[in-house]
Amino acid sequence: MTTSPYLDSGSCFIGEDVERNLPPADGSDVQPQYVHHMAPKPPPEISSKHEGVKQRCVKFTVAAVICLLLLTLITGILLVYYFSSPCAHGRRCGDGSCVWESQWCDGEKDCPAGQDEASCVRLHGSSFLLQVYWTQGRTWRSVCSQDWSEQQGRASCQQVGYSRDTYFESGQQPTDADDGFLILKSDFNTTAPIMHQLVLSKTCHNNSVVTLHCTDCGRGLNSSRASGEQQAPPWQVSLRVGVSHRCGGAIISPYWILTAAHCVTWTSGAAEWLVYVGVVHLSDTLFNPAYSVSRIITHEGFNSITRGNDIALMRLSKPLHITASSDIGAVCLPNVGVYASAPEKGWITEFSRFVNTAAPHLMEAQVLLVDAANCNRSTSHSGKITPDIFCASATDAGMCHTDSGGPLVSLKDGVWWLIGDNIWGEHCKEPNRPGVYGNVTYFLDWIYHQMKKHQDG
Repeated sequence: MTTSPYLDSGSCFIGEDVERNLPPADGSDVQPQYVHHMAPKPPPEISSKHEGVKQRCVKFTVAAVICLLLLTLITGILLVYYFSSPCAHGRRCGDGSCVWESQWCDGEKDCPAGQDEASCVRLHGSSFLLQVYWTQGRTWRSVCSQDWSEQQGRASCQQVGYSRDTYFESGQQPTDADDGFLILKSDFNTTAPIMHQLVLSKTCHNNSVVTLHCTDCGRGLNSSRASGEQQAPPWQVSLRVGVSHRCGGAIISPYWILTAAHCVTWTSGAAEWLVYVGVVHLSDTLFNPAYSVSRIITHEGFNSITRGNDIALMRLSKPLHITASSDIGAVCLPNVGVYASAPEKGWITEFSRFVNTAAPHLMEAQVLLVDAANCNRSTSHSGKITPDIFCASATDAGMCHTDSGGPLVSLKDGVWWLIGDNIWGEHCKEPNRPGVYGNVTYFLDWIYHQMKKHQDG
């Protein structure tokens, strides 16, 4: 009998005890091997993970809803602010309050201090072109000369800031205006603000628009005057306390004198001051009448240390008599569009003296305007030059500065313009440090506002 090699080999691994422990042949109690590898995950774990996913979904949904509500709320607040706050699409008055854009220059004072109607009429360029701010188009427009009268001229000058009784003349000039003109209404009310008297028109007879001279200014001085000539310009004044000369100044209208703020801050009141016109020698006052001062207005932002906003106005008790034949005249405030820049020439007049001469007397010198960047160099004024001031160097280094407030004027298109008032600097002592002047153009709005505010004294 042949024995199987597989059984023989198998008998080496299976003994008697193993045979006794074998399971029954029917297989009813047979358990699969490696059960722990094939069994499904317990039901409690599956339920827990499903609940975690659900919770996260709920939390995400709640967060999304909250974010959406917050976004809607913020959008609503912004919309309410936009439609309820005039400053969102209007203008600020200057005291924190606001008015709608449509209320600006509409002829009605809506700002507490009237800022919305303060600068709605202006003169432009060397031709003194009258322009009115038109709210509907948010632009400046020329005024058609058709049906224009001296009455409208006086009212417009008063709107700028001049007194009615100092009005000089209206004129006209041809111009092109593709965007239209402002023209007088047929039923205008002469007592109403000029903005109420105008309507927009696409046409104007002969395209002729209004020019306006609110005071006779900028004339009566030869442009070829020699440096150092002893002749007082018609607008030059000597400001005195008693018999003592304190500062120079310039006539800008029959009622108003412009000077430096530091000249007047040390005195107690306007009654102390006297104004002399046409003075060449400081001792020569016998044939020059004195004019009293009713009000002094110093710029509210004046800083005596830095000399910032160093500008002041004096209002005379009675107007000066300015005529074509008079030696008294006003220098023009620079209209919008009239600019002076380096290296243009200008002229200064001040009560000064040449080196080694005796008593101060009125002198004139030509100056060259200096670029602010150059004037702010470390070798000059070391960054002290701000937009409200500028520099000019005298071409005659022998002229010494001894007083303040004197005018710096410029000649353009045959008109003399006041572009600066003397603040500080000594030309003869420090030639690398040019004189410093208040920038009159920078202060135009302030000047006109004060003149308008104090038209009645």
